[in-house]
Amino acid sequence: MPQIVFLPHEELCPDGAVVEAVEGETVLDVALRNGIHIEHACEKSCACTTCHVIIREGFDELEQSDELEDDMLDKAWGLEPESRLSCQSRVTGADLVVDIPKYTINMVSESH
Repeated sequence: MPQIVFLPHEELCPDGAVVEAVEGETVLDVALRNGIHIEHACEKSCACTTCHVIIREGFDELEQSDELEDDMLDKAWGLEPESRLSCQSRVTGADLVVDIPKYTINMVSESH
């Protein structure tokens, strides 16, 4: 089984986490199943950037992003070449190292 290493994030997983993943599962679903509550304001429909992550290792093992995801990523805070939307990134047989950015752009939560 592939593993995902979530690097430490001050709020979501302060100590980081190493978790098992199932091929075909999204990075977001793996995180949520393991108590790492990455925000996903559009309910995983690729209509926002709140689940933006940076794939520090294993990026090239993921299926390539499609045009819709690329368009959404252009709006993400802290975009890097290895940025992906975790709701669209499906696990292959390779291990991944995932960095959850400190900030997201979310008008819903910012207005509260």
